[in-house]
Amino acid sequence: MKNPNSCNGMLEQKATQFSKSNGSIRLPRHRSLTPARVLRGVLCLIIYISSAFMMLVYFAPFTTTVIRLFSVHYSRKAASIIFGAWLALWPFLFEKINKTKVVFSGHSVPDKERVLIVANHRTEVDWMYLWNLAFRKHCLGHIKYMLKSSLMKLPIFGWGFHILEFISVERKWEIDEPVIREMLSTFQDPHDPLWFALFPEGTDYSEQKSIRCQKFAAENNLPILKSVLLPKTKGFCACLNAFRNSLDSVYDITIGYRHRCPFFMDNVFGIDPSEVHIHIQRIQLHEIPVSEDDAAGWLIEQFKTKDKLLSDFADEGHFPNEGIETEISTFKCLINIVPILALTCICTYLTFFFFWFKMYVILSCVYLTTTAYFNMRPSPVFGSIKTFICRT
Repeated sequence: MKNPNSCNGMLEQKATQFSKSNGSIRLPRHRSLTPARVLRGVLCLIIYISSAFMMLVYFAPFTTTVIRLFSVHYSRKAASIIFGAWLALWPFLFEKINKTKVVFSGHSVPDKERVLIVANHRTEVDWMYLWNLAFRKHCLGHIKYMLKSSLMKLPIFGWGFHILEFISVERKWEIDEPVIREMLSTFQDPHDPLWFALFPEGTDYSEQKSIRCQKFAAENNLPILKSVLLPKTKGFCACLNAFRNSLDSVYDITIGYRHRCPFFMDNVFGIDPSEVHIHIQRIQLHEIPVSEDDAAGWLIEQFKTKDKLLSDFADEGHFPNEGIETEISTFKCLINIVPILALTCICTYLTFFFFWFKMYVILSCVYLTTTAYFNMRPSPVFGSIKTFICRT
């Protein structure tokens, strides 16, 4: 007798393939979009955006300017505590409110490692589900990404990306290389916790992109991949060279979705996905070649493995060796959520009813917009003065 999960997986795969070729039929949503779900989703979005705004305008100038003038290390530590608590709202939404089942498989990984993460890119929200793992490993405030430069210019969210020191890229290596190498050089202190996440495909997966990648691979004698895109290796090699002496390990993460791949608003309204499966391979640095050409070849081989994992996932409905992580604690989530909501209420009250706080918010918005747009970060002046005095 066949495993029902296997049957479901094959049916979903066939339906997906049919919908891609036909263009008129899509997999149905896992849950229907009811008025109650719309109301709940809008309420959650208002709370999340307003809390992000208040945390940023009231605390970001202090953590990223005042403290940074004395120490980059303590500036990052303060930012990770404050904004890591806000990021913890999202795993709570996914797992506790939306009841999305997040299943981890593969290697069990220790807490608080300095790691480089290499992940596939199925949809626009993959990067958010890495927060579910980071939350469990007490590294949520230390996660960083490379993301396209247009996102850095978004109001509120662009400010947050800048504060958390995400790297802005144009996806053109000749333009991005000096920016990437300069930013990576600031993350090399082994005393600073770090989860640096990289999506080497460079964009989310689609059938059209896959066809183009397969054509390019055939013309250049490269592996033809069906469930992932061919990885771009230069960014990975730059990260590896910058971090090789300060990392604990590399996590190769493969993400798969049951019932269908979600969009951002699917998450907000809680209609998809039904399950998120995250497979982790923990790799020691000595297992990865040192030379750039060999490291690039190693990455392509890893994506061949991902391609096979996702192909098997489509048939069987799961990755091998499931159950390496437990569910997140509701109590632990509330410890993060209650202070954030309380601070949001207090800051909102101060902003609306006191003139000087209102002026502070306006000036803070100008400051955050300017620094995010021009990618500005102050240097630790007082540390430099101390070093100069010691030398003289």
